[in-house]
Amino acid sequence: MSKGNVLVVGSNATRIEIQGGGTGPTGQYLNETVVPAMALVDAGYEITLATPDGTKPHIDPVSDVAQHFDGDEAAYKRGHAFFKDHRAMNDVRTLRSVIEGGLDRYAGLFVPGGQAPVVDLMQDADLGEILRHFHARGKPTAFLCHGPIASLAALPHATEYRAALIAGDISKASELARGWQYASYKMTVFSASEEKPIEEQILHGKLYFTMPDALSMAGGDVTTNPVDFSPHVVEDRELITGQNPRSDHPLAAKLIAALDRVTVSA
Repeated sequence: MSKGNVLVVGSNATRIEIQGGGTGPTGQYLNETVVPAMALVDAGYEITLATPDGTKPHIDPVSDVAQHFDGDEAAYKRGHAFFKDHRAMNDVRTLRSVIEGGLDRYAGLFVPGGQAPVVDLMQDADLGEILRHFHARGKPTAFLCHGPIASLAALPHATEYRAALIAGDISKASELARGWQYASYKMTVFSASEEKPIEEQILHGKLYFTMPDALSMAGGDVTTNPVDFSPHVVEDRELITGQNPRSDHPLAAKLIAALDRVTVSA
């Protein structure tokens, strides 16, 4: 018997803006998607995958390697097969259809990273509605790596906030950040120093803003592990955030523990 259903929100983005014009390749990270998803299934939870347009998330090719599964080839193959073949990873819904079907059916929410959420999810109005619902009810809400940036979708003017960040208009961004439900929450996210090798080796350009700055400006109490790519997870009230790809297993454990507490008390 299922313990409950967890909504997994994915991104459809394949390109991200870089300074000076143009874009670089992006996507969702494989391990960040499947490690928590598989852990949830193994713990007895159902999962529902939803994206803005209802198509399967694009996996960033740089993440589709055993290196992101701690070099464990068998774990990588299991994760790759899970994303390719598992019913929940292929029966994808739109965020709007999830809302219309009723959000009360979901016990928790998880958003994986890769840079893709920086493009679409952080300014998606439907995700904003979903986040406000989960926040109001205190349901476990987890974000991994770049995923925490998607929490900004809950801003009243998320699209304008993102545009102000890209324009470097700090005054306007600060004004637009008012009313964020996660202001004052302790959280973490992919750090600026961790971003640097991605910018240099993959994007061949700099992003318009750093993830910690975007969250801090909106009122988040952001901390990052000074040791790049070391696991780091922060939990504050219903919010659970992981800093980087290597935070996949510890974030999954904290999310499941939070869900189990809610299930037991229900």
